[in-house]
Amino acid sequence: MADPVGDLVHRFARTHGPFIPEEPAARLGLGRSVVLEALHRLERSGSLQQGEFRPGGQGPEWCHSEVLRGLRRRSLARLRREVQAVPQGALGRLLPRWQARSRGVDGLLRAIQQLQGVRLPAGQLESLVLPFRVPDYSPAFLDELCASGEVLWVGAGSLGDDDGWVRLYLADDASVLRQAAGEEELSPLALQVRETLSGGGGLFFRQIFDRVAPPADEALLEALWELVWAGQATNDTLAPLRIRLWGAPRRTRSGGLRSRRGLRLPTRQGPPAGAGRWSLAPQAGEPTRARLAWAEQLLDRHGVLTRGAVEAEGIPGGFAAVYPVLKALEEAGRCRRGYFVEGLGAAQFALPGAVERLRSAQEEPKALVLAASDPANPYGAALPWPERGAEDPGHRPSRRAGAVVVLVGGEPAIFLERGLKSALSLTAESSALQAGATALVGAAGEGRLGRFLLRRVDGQPAAGTPLGESLQSAGLQVTWQGLRWRG
Repeated sequence: MADPVGDLVHRFARTHGPFIPEEPAARLGLGRSVVLEALHRLERSGSLQQGEFRPGGQGPEWCHSEVLRGLRRRSLARLRREVQAVPQGALGRLLPRWQARSRGVDGLLRAIQQLQGVRLPAGQLESLVLPFRVPDYSPAFLDELCASGEVLWVGAGSLGDDDGWVRLYLADDASVLRQAAGEEELSPLALQVRETLSGGGGLFFRQIFDRVAPPADEALLEALWELVWAGQATNDTLAPLRIRLWGAPRRTRSGGLRSRRGLRLPTRQGPPAGAGRWSLAPQAGEPTRARLAWAEQLLDRHGVLTRGAVEAEGIPGGFAAVYPVLKALEEAGRCRRGYFVEGLGAAQFALPGAVERLRSAQEEPKALVLAASDPANPYGAALPWPERGAEDPGHRPSRRAGAVVVLVGGEPAIFLERGLKSALSLTAESSALQAGATALVGAAGEGRLGRFLLRRVDGQPAAGTPLGESLQSAGLQVTWQGLRWRG
């Protein structure tokens, strides 16, 4: 149907920015009510949008959809030009502070909300990763959240017999953020256990044993952990994981079980590493919805998100999968895109509050001891590892499980390889090495590293190196084997 008034108003809107109804009425010589009716018709057709677009505006305004998109693009481009890139060390100072740091169960819940879906080393989860975010952390906090159904954990690959990777989720978000479990080849017994658990709910070890009838407790236990590390089964407590990491209790002559600390443990409900109720892990969510959830999760975790940070997290499809979502979030005003950190490319996205904190992240001498794979450590992900002064071709810093890094003023100073038998000095500054060594020995004194014997530093015997001397002055004991912390 012909709409001459609508055509005139539409033509006016195409050539003007945000306007109030009185403006086209005066220009076209029409009554305000006639123009307002035409505006509502154009809004229903999707040609125009209504809102408050200009600062200091008086009442509702109207703008053509194409004009509004152009204004948004130009505004975002201007914002990007106004932000001056900061040195990479500023990101190293921002990221540990950006990670939630508060106390108690509520603080742990917020920390897990930021950590959702990231792959974490099980052996360092409760010694380094969570205590860094929750200063008064206690395993009882995590047990409480798991037992209440607010938090769940899922395996993400084994690392030999005594360690592995895990992911933490809030129960309400798990089905959306979960990645599809790998198509690993499972043993016949593991397949049978998975079929038993598919009935829903949680089953105790003995209930599974009675339905599956394995040859022995140990066989069923290995089948359960095969499913756990494949990301297909979980438990309502972390007790089995802790026992798996600390070593299985040994059987006494009387038939009971005794832990390595001498505690007698019951066997009626099965081995301690099979305690709790077992169930299947939540299935992966719908891909489109998952990409939006992952984009928001990554922004919440990193504050300033770069291609390297996304690639390090192993998101399916990599940066290309979440880039369109991040771009849409930018156009919606929920994040900003720009060149925030030098040398990391122009495709960086940040939450508005993170940009201000990034620019105000002043250098400070504080030393932090982190798991090398902790998302609070940007090196090896968003940022490259520094070139070391002492070359050791056989050893390179990496984000492998079990490794430890010490940051001083946002810059990496010390790297310890898994097992803590070998270390690399990542800076030549003696003050940074001393601050890092003091922090490292302090973490060991708090029981976060356990006993260790450092044999080599930068490929040389530990005691005769600059880092070794700093560690000696910080409290490590010199032995004929190396530098020892006995605890």
